[in-house]
Amino acid sequence: MGGDSRVGSEALDTLSVVEHVEVGRRSPKTEQRRLSIIRTATEVINAKSFAMASMKEIAAKLDLRDAALYYYFEDKRALGFACHVHTLKRLESVLEDTARAGGTGLDRVRSFIAGMLDDSVRNGPQLYLGDLSYLSVDQHAAVTGWMNRLKGRLRHFLEDGIADGTISPCETELVVQLLMGMLIWLAKWTPSVGELTVERLMQAICVVSFRGLERRDG
Repeated sequence: MGGDSRVGSEALDTLSVVEHVEVGRRSPKTEQRRLSIIRTATEVINAKSFAMASMKEIAAKLDLRDAALYYYFEDKRALGFACHVHTLKRLESVLEDTARAGGTGLDRVRSFIAGMLDDSVRNGPQLYLGDLSYLSVDQHAAVTGWMNRLKGRLRHFLEDGIADGTISPCETELVVQLLMGMLIWLAKWTPSVGELTVERLMQAICVVSFRGLERRDG
C-alpha cells in the first residue's frame, strides 16, 4: 500500500485521539451494539463487497430498521471505515501478544498467524483489507499508514528469525506481503469450508508456508 506517510501519520494520530474520546463517551450498551453492527457489516462486506453491501441488509441481519444504523454511523462509508479500524486494532493486539510471548523468529510468526485465526473464531472475521477505494483521502491515509506500521512489526519477526537461524534468508518485505495477503483472503473464502477449525487451517498453512520458511541443514 502506498500513500504519503506524513499524511498517514497525521491522520492516524487524529484517529487515535478521536477513538479514545468517543469510546469514553459511549455507554457499555451503546458500545456493544456498535460492535455488533461492525461485526455484521464486516461479514456482509466480505461476502458481497462494499459496493454491493447495503445498510438495509446489514440492519436486517441485526433485526433493526436501517434508519437505526445511522444513529451509530453517519453513512455506509463511515461504517466501512469503522470496520477497517476494528480489524486493524485486532491485528495490532495479536502482534502485541505475539511480541510479549517471545520465542524464536519462527515461533513468533507461527504464533501471530495462529493468533489471527483464533481471533477470527472468537470475534468474527476480520475485514478484507484489500479494497480501500471507497474511503476518503484521510481515511485511506490512516488505514494505509496503520497497516504499513503493522507490516513492519511482522517484518521484524522474520528478520529476527533469519538472525537466530530459524528462518531461511529471504526477502522479508515480499514474505510479509504474501503472509498478509493470505490472512486477508482467509476472511473471504473460509466461510465456504465446512467444519473449519483453527487446527485444520494451521496444518494447511504449515504445509504451504512454514515448511518453506523453516531452515533445514543438510
